[in-house]
Amino acid sequence: MRLIHAPGFFVGLVLILLGQLALSLAAQAQPLRVTLGTATPGGGFQLFGQHLIEVINTHSTTIQLEEQSTRGSRQNLTLLEKGTLDLGQVEGNAARVALEGLGREKANLKVLSVMYPNPGMFVVRADSPYQRIADLEGRPIAFGTRASGLRILAADVLDGLGLSPEQDFEPIILDRAADGPVLVLEQNAAALWGAGIGWPGFVKVADSPVGARFIAPDAEQIARIRQQHPHLAPMSVPANTYRGQNEAIDSVGLWSLILIRPDLDEETVYQLARALHQSESALAGQLAQARYTTTKNTVEQVPPQRLHTGAARYYREIGLLP
Repeated sequence: MRLIHAPGFFVGLVLILLGQLALSLAAQAQPLRVTLGTATPGGGFQLFGQHLIEVINTHSTTIQLEEQSTRGSRQNLTLLEKGTLDLGQVEGNAARVALEGLGREKANLKVLSVMYPNPGMFVVRADSPYQRIADLEGRPIAFGTRASGLRILAADVLDGLGLSPEQDFEPIILDRAADGPVLVLEQNAAALWGAGIGWPGFVKVADSPVGARFIAPDAEQIARIRQQHPHLAPMSVPANTYRGQNEAIDSVGLWSLILIRPDLDEETVYQLARALHQSESALAGQLAQARYTTTKNTVEQVPPQRLHTGAARYYREIGLLP
């Protein structure tokens, strides 16, 4: 057996090991880069996503979010399933279709967090003659972008009333979410369908000189809709959410979700859940609808089996899951 006595050999070995340790520590010090799919400009998802990214990147040393603009919920689902997005914002009805495999293969995706509830309704100019959903029949209606999950919500709500967006209205499918309120204000559409609290399309119409009127199902219609589509939950837009809206507006909808690609590792998701939880107050301070984006609401609204193991691990650690 030949022994190596050269001091240079041992010095070199130590230097190599120290170099590898330094590289490892440097890699650990770098924040984890995670892509978030939002939607088209002018919509609620991009607004929420931009605020979420700003808050997380400001307050977290472990996570660095990067926005990827997309066409909306349906494209986000496709990109998540392909593994080309880490996180994606998905409207509740689109998420339900994918996660339950309704008319398609069941998506192998998990939930990081809820976003906010999405009670669906129409907005019209305040000076228009339209007062009820029936008044909008046969009229040109902006129903959202081609990939928007809000179109699924519209189809379910109207189906519960024996109506169809394609057969009973003149549907306008948008290239960008921001185009919808402009069509209403310029009187090229009678109404815009949308959902949520602080939704940008509704804000734009309500803040215009002519103002807004909101048209939602009445109590009897809500009961009919829920009998036909029991997955839709009763939801309300609080009074004074929009300019000139003095009373709460009742409707139906589902919670929008932040979904995760199937192979994102547990530690990264744990750090995401932790960063989101620690940023709740700051996010709510920037955006009205973000006050619903809490770990408590996530645990209450999402079945445990749909949570990513990394998120569930964090929620368990802070005592929200057994």
